[in-house]
Amino acid sequence: MAEKAGSQGIKRRKRGFERASALAASRIRSAGESRGFAVSRLLTHWAEVVGPDVARVARPVDVKYGRGFGATLTLLTTGAEAPMLEMQKDRIRDRVNACYGYAAIQKVRITQTAATGFAEGRAIFEPAPKEAKEPLAVPNEVRKTAKGVESDDLRAALERLGANVLSHAKR
Repeated sequence: MAEKAGSQGIKRRKRGFERASALAASRIRSAGESRGFAVSRLLTHWAEVVGPDVARVARPVDVKYGRGFGATLTLLTTGAEAPMLEMQKDRIRDRVNACYGYAAIQKVRITQTAATGFAEGRAIFEPAPKEAKEPLAVPNEVRKTAKGVESDDLRAALERLGANVLSHAKR
């Protein structure tokens, strides 16, 4: 008798391509957990969690869990930005806890460093700038189809969608 592959714990082989983020997720998770980050999203999406203004001047270093309830998040920043971050500790803690989904972080500790950083050689706090994509040329047939839409924003969105669909169909 042939049993199902899933019943004996044999993993089914995936068909097709896998996203690059799925390939790196387990390594990122293990590296993050070694530094106390139970949620790797805090590291990978730091600018989205705390906002671009804080992400530009600080980055998370580790999370230490003590004996009591709650953990301490340590942030690395330059000496000039530390007083500004000190005033925003409550807001940072609330945003990080929103990322965790519960009140995991009780304290935020700020560590100051020189502009050259510790072992890394330099401390770069600015997230990478987002690349601006060139808008696709909108074919005439898409313009004719979206011509009857009254709202300018909606018409432009439909034209972009149509241009994307047609460009992918040609590939």
